[in-house]
Amino acid sequence: MDAIVVGYYRGEDLIYVARVRNGFVPASRRQIFARLKPLLAPKCPFVNLPERHKGRWGEGLTAADMEKCVWVRPEIVARIEFLEWTPSDHLRHSKFAGLREDKYARTVIKEHGGEG
Repeated sequence: MDAIVVGYYRGEDLIYVARVRNGFVPASRRQIFARLKPLLAPKCPFVNLPERHKGRWGEGLTAADMEKCVWVRPEIVARIEFLEWTPSDHLRHSKFAGLREDKYARTVIKEHGGEG
């Protein structure tokens, strides 16, 4: 695992916003993998994937990219730092900053002006 795929909820729909690679060190990769392993799922939970192209900053996730993904049930919340939202509703310059034990996945929504 070299990245995690993250999103937020819009109603009942899980919306893809980024593939996050920055911020992982070997110890955090092992910890995250151990937490995700019991949540393995057979199909992609995001309603807006695959995307047709990668986008201006390479933030998209195409069908070819998705073939390399291992999907999990969206039950864990990650804290992601980022520079901005792109015009295509993706995170730009995202970085993994840890897990959130105080929040349920279904409560993660897009909040304007900062971290969700």
